[in-house]
Amino acid sequence: MSNVKIAQTGISRDQAMADPISMEVFSNRLLTITEEMGNTLIRSSFSTNIKERKDCSVGLFDKRGRLVAQASHIPLHLGSLRGSVQAVLKRFPVETIRPGTAFISNDPYLAGGTHMPDISVVTPMFADGQLRFFTANIAHHSDVGGSVPGSVSANARTVFEEGIRLPPILIVENGKVREDLLDLIAQNTREPEERVLDIRVQMATNDQGNAALDGLIRQMGIEAVEQAVGDILSYTARRLQMRIDALGNARGAFTCHLDDDGSGGDPVPVTTTVWVENGNLVVDFAGTGPQARGALNVSASALDATVFYAVKALLDPQLMPNEGMMQSIDIRAEKGLIVNARFPAATGARSITCQKIARAIFGAFRQILPADRLMASGNDDLPTVVFSAAHAKREGTYVYLETLGGGGPATGRTDGMNAVHVHVTNTSNLPIEALENEYPLRVDEYSLVERSGGAGRYRGGLGLVRQVTSLQDGTIFSARSDGHKHPATGVAGGGDGKPARLYLNYGQDGQKSLPSKVTHLTLNTGENIRIETGGGGGLGNPAERPEAAVRLDLENGYIGTGDLPLYGRTG
Repeated sequence: MSNVKIAQTGISRDQAMADPISMEVFSNRLLTITEEMGNTLIRSSFSTNIKERKDCSVGLFDKRGRLVAQASHIPLHLGSLRGSVQAVLKRFPVETIRPGTAFISNDPYLAGGTHMPDISVVTPMFADGQLRFFTANIAHHSDVGGSVPGSVSANARTVFEEGIRLPPILIVENGKVREDLLDLIAQNTREPEERVLDIRVQMATNDQGNAALDGLIRQMGIEAVEQAVGDILSYTARRLQMRIDALGNARGAFTCHLDDDGSGGDPVPVTTTVWVENGNLVVDFAGTGPQARGALNVSASALDATVFYAVKALLDPQLMPNEGMMQSIDIRAEKGLIVNARFPAATGARSITCQKIARAIFGAFRQILPADRLMASGNDDLPTVVFSAAHAKREGTYVYLETLGGGGPATGRTDGMNAVHVHVTNTSNLPIEALENEYPLRVDEYSLVERSGGAGRYRGGLGLVRQVTSLQDGTIFSARSDGHKHPATGVAGGGDGKPARLYLNYGQDGQKSLPSKVTHLTLNTGENIRIETGGGGGLGNPAERPEAAVRLDLENGYIGTGDLPLYGRTG
């Protein structure tokens, strides 16, 4: 069972608060350090997945492994960041850690990771000869070996199919990079040069963060810095506790479904029940389906990160992302469920399930929060496509990976946003110009999916289309997605969003509809893949949508004339 307890981190929810203005200034200084680390990581990396899509995150931790600050990158990465620092401390006691070291890891079971492509680098920071903090970052590497390009196959059965496994190990020792280890890691991937260059950038990013922390400590003094950190964590814990206390005896439950478990078969339920017990917010996953045959399983660290995100988003979106927000949350999930899998279950496509976990938590809170905060379901998925073949410009192979947005949920105040990432993911798209310049691929269409948002007083957001044609023979394609059978649902009379779709050779002779999970499909020159992501659910009676809004939707192509009867219009 995964549980978060106050005693684990020693943060007091009753500690007297410091001057609020000074605390806010200090908090922003820490966030500035993390944001600058993130900018360095993105601008200096070599792979498109990091430099263009920004699939990375950074954070600061104290010497006890408590999260102090995280940049506003990807919520799911909190699991790997926090898990990797805790795994380092478990394997390397504080008294054995020396200056001039750095650690690398990625494994969901050995190192607190969430899936193998997310490689973490953790670097200790020393002041006055003592360990004081850790800087950490994580980057999604487009390939780390395994059975398929991109290292993630939705139907993988164990982690041994998903690439090189890294427990917490020293990558820098006595101030020098362990070149033999770096080469070992890189040569177990399909793009060794990119792996070496990006990992070096990760190490340099932490060094930059440590230098900034050193400057802060020199200015304020280590005692003042540590006191300010304690104040921030306590303030965050106290603020969230107030939000939880205000819920009273309310209780909510919700069940949503994955289309399958990654290897076909029946839909898999994800059930969440939430209530307040002894001052803690309980998030219970009893009733959720067993761990999957395929790679949709979730590690404990990924579950924790998803729950923390959802609670923050629902109860206090402006809450500072640090260890304090985790003190009053009790996560209950038996081992062996898809949301808390046992070794060696495959976890590569864990983000799909994490999105459904978030959907279930948001759904449960519909019975708890006021009606004006009601929200439909969005495209709670992370459709991912991977293309790989011989590189057209140099020796070796390329691996192009893209995660795609979809329709956002309608709320009680706004329409859903179009073509956005939702919940625990937050990457950018890869621009068409960069894609076509880098890879032997052509983008035929990149647009919104018309009529894909659920109807309502507030309309669901539209999904997007990405259609890509191979420009050479032997291009290997894989996809992992969901929402083909269970679309985003509307609420309070709102309509469901349009389901996701995947096609081979769209618009050509032999056009074929593909399932949501595809592994190792070989494309020849001129063959295309088209993915249409799902739309968001609508909210409220469509007939109550203002006439001007309906007309504007029609002009923009968001709805068609066939949809007008839904809105009480005839033409």
